[in-house]
Amino acid sequence: MGEVRLEIPARPEYLALVRQVVAAAAGVEPRFRVERIDALRIAVSEAATNAVESHLDVATDERVVIRCDLDDERIEVEVFDQGGGFDLEDVQGVPDVDDPDRLTYERGLGIPIMRQLTDEAEIRPTGGGTSVRLVVYRSAAAARRADDVDGMDDADGANAE
Repeated sequence: MGEVRLEIPARPEYLALVRQVVAAAAGVEPRFRVERIDALRIAVSEAATNAVESHLDVATDERVVIRCDLDDERIEVEVFDQGGGFDLEDVQGVPDVDDPDRLTYERGLGIPIMRQLTDEAEIRPTGGGTSVRLVVYRSAAAARRADDVDGMDDADGANAE
């Protein structure tokens, strides 16, 4: 259907705009359920917040880039930053929800939230920053079909790294 690209200054005031643009882009396909769009909006908000904060941490004037790609079955959103990046292996886990120590965590829930709310979440370093790719399928059946296609590719070596 199409791609939407948004570049924002690394300022928290622009996060509401990111959420609105992602929801509007997903809303173009009327078969996406509202709860799927809402889940994606929250996940993208987490990714964009992390991107803005990483830019502020290194005092860069580079813009955060958000790319939305929509087709009949899925919406894919990528958030790119130039905030110096991080090693995903260094990210500490958060205690389980029923662990009393969880109450002391005010931060550090963004990556688990992104993974929980989307069908696919990929976080990878780029040259000097981070790329977060989030995908939500229109339905569970569409997600299964995508998994089946990926599984066939892996079986014949087409996606081998």
